[in-house]
Amino acid sequence: MLVFAASDKGGTGRSVTSANLAYQRALDGDHVAYLDFDFGSPTAPVVFDVAGAARGTRERGLHSYLEGETAEPTRIDVWRQSAHPLLHSRPDGSGRLVLFPGDIGGGEIAVGEEGLERCADLLLRLDAEFDLTFVDLTAGRSYAVDMVLAATSRLRMRNTAFRWLIFHRWTRQHVIAASGFAYAEHGVVRAGAERGHDEGALRRAVRFVRTAVPDPESALWSQTSAAQAVWMQACDEALRRLAAEHRIGDDAVLGVVPLEPTLQWSEQLITEEDVLLGQTANKETLEALEEIARRLTDDSYWGRR
Repeated sequence: MLVFAASDKGGTGRSVTSANLAYQRALDGDHVAYLDFDFGSPTAPVVFDVAGAARGTRERGLHSYLEGETAEPTRIDVWRQSAHPLLHSRPDGSGRLVLFPGDIGGGEIAVGEEGLERCADLLLRLDAEFDLTFVDLTAGRSYAVDMVLAATSRLRMRNTAFRWLIFHRWTRQHVIAASGFAYAEHGVVRAGAERGHDEGALRRAVRFVRTAVPDPESALWSQTSAAQAVWMQACDEALRRLAAEHRIGDDAVLGVVPLEPTLQWSEQLITEEDVLLGQTANKETLEALEEIARRLTDDSYWGRR
């Protein structure tokens, strides 16, 4: 299955959250590929703590592949090449976790017909090789978003299963932007239909992930004043109404990631050791990531909409 990770704005936690989802699925035994299609800022290796590739690879990255300069893009075995002390060796029972980086210094690219064919080829080959392939897309209606919409609409990809995760923070601007990115005149659903996708099927393949969501009931906010707690609760209720009005209410949400200092400041993979031993991350955050990862392939969360 292909999983496209998208957002209308930057700073939504799209990359760090989707990397954590990929990590959780690999821990559970799935073979997982992660493609850094954030062409303007190919920095996914930072989340996986891959030394020497913070801004991408110096040769044979995804930019080079899509532009026809190399027949195969670079692969990074995260278990072997991560500098993270807990990722240095593949855990027992886990699947492969392979990162495909962009080129260092690469920027947004608009590919032609040959580039679209190479994109479709790569997605099909990886879908056959891996259980899950995550594609981290540049924020907004970017060339990367248009490219994968066009590639997946091709006849030879019609039987390839894919799903879209649209990430947004829990604010008014982000709720409105995420809804527009999915459903507006030039949003993913209509743009996909214009390229040959079945609009209803594409709509059913879209779910939302709310990130950095404060929970007034959590210990993190236990020291707030009574007035501030009431205000936070009122804001949360108002946002829920706004989300429902914009068709991204609770029935369209695959999961919610709590406001988590470890994700906000360190932008890292959260491990059980971070929660249980180091106690630098919250148990609720790890559980939320585990649950969203599980729901990715649970059809009961992807019903008719």
